[in-house]
Amino acid sequence: MKKVRKAVFPVAGLGTRFLPATKAIPKEMLTVVDRPVIQYVVDEAQEAGIDHLIFVTGRNKGVIEDYFDIQVELSNTLAERGKTAELKLLDDLQPKPGTASFTRQQAPLGLGHAIWCARDLVGNEPFAILLPDMIMQAERGCLAEMVALYEKTGGNVISVEECDPQETHKYGIVGKGDAVGNGFKITGMVEKPKPEDAPSNFSISGRYILQPEIFDILATQEKGAGNEIQLTDGMLKLAESQNFAAYPFTGRTFDCGSKEGFIEANVAFALYRPDIREKVIGNMEKLMQTVKPAE
Repeated sequence: MKKVRKAVFPVAGLGTRFLPATKAIPKEMLTVVDRPVIQYVVDEAQEAGIDHLIFVTGRNKGVIEDYFDIQVELSNTLAERGKTAELKLLDDLQPKPGTASFTRQQAPLGLGHAIWCARDLVGNEPFAILLPDMIMQAERGCLAEMVALYEKTGGNVISVEECDPQETHKYGIVGKGDAVGNGFKITGMVEKPKPEDAPSNFSISGRYILQPEIFDILATQEKGAGNEIQLTDGMLKLAESQNFAAYPFTGRTFDCGSKEGFIEANVAFALYRPDIREKVIGNMEKLMQTVKPAE
């Protein structure tokens, strides 16, 4: 069994739900407290033992590449001013040389196409996929738990979460089989089934460990929902010949692709920080009492 050491981050999306901010700033660089969204996702990957970060970018996303590079002027200024804590923070977040790669998705043809664009950087080995819109909060990262499950099952692993049984039509839903490790075997996958047709209420939640055979499937796959190449369609095909397991994540997930989820993430991660928690609580209590919705 090959170790999962590479992770793909599809960051080519336009972020239209956050216009006008994303006209100039990639949505992945919007900050939750004091870090960009993409940093939280990268931290989760590195906690899981990932040592090669692969970013699938698009036009006007060069700032993401700059963020993961050294800014010499800033580092020199911090050193000259004796700001050792800030300098150490930047050094700790800096990927080691040669461990971050970037490739382009020239056209918005869907998540499946974005993953296919990383095929040569991934090569012939299992790899993780982390959707950058989804940031997760737990004692141990979601991907680290998925790697633990993968080491027992091999094959492919997907993170899932329980959803309202009446809302299965909003998600990709998996069938629940026998328990294995810290998860269960997947007996099937259905895209947005009606509640009465859903095999369970476990929805796919933005983290994957897949075998490289997915690339051959995506290379010839026809467009699906939204006239795009869908990753779920590719996984359904791969499931015909390979095993899939699910890790049921029980922490908090924040959809930072929506305004509501982004604001909720800021509040949750601020409350998680002991240096600002009490002040944030006090300020929020005042705001709740005094701020009224606009008419």
